Amino acid sequence: MTIHVALLRGINVGGNKVVAMADLRDLLAHLGFAGGRSLLQSGNLLFESDGRTGAQLERLLETEAARRFALQTDFFVRTAREWKAIVAHNPFPDEAERDPGHLVAMCLKDAPEASRVKALQAAITGPETLGTRGTGRNWNTVLKLAGLADERP
Repeated sequence: MTIHVALLRGINVGGNKVVAMADLRDLLAHLGFAGGRSLLQSGNLLFESDGRTGAQLERLLETEAARRFALQTDFFVRTAREWKAIVAHNPFPDEAERDPGHLVAMCLKDAPEASRVKALQAAITGPETLGTRGTGRNWNTVLKLAGLADERP
């Protein structure tokens, strides 16, 4: 069984897209996933599954959350191995040490076009320009999820 980390985009923030973590854990169990756990109230889930890609799991979870809770949101699914690689390849280790609450890791739905990456790199302030949906978690949450991914439920 492979452990997966699933992030939900924009739930339980400012009273929008409110869903209980217990309901999401029940959804995981209903879909046959083992070891469903959650972290915080902002849509961080861990579960075990075999045989499906992250994209397949994302589509399934998005469809079932919409059907079951009328929840329209993006799911971002990574394996525990992929999540650990995010931690291991952090390009900002000094910031992670100094101020982990303000360092944010972003998961994207699709790889951004090179021109959009350059535009973002050139922008010091202003809107993001990557042209794909994403969700972010601060470094403290990234590390907590990595620790949970190491544990068996």
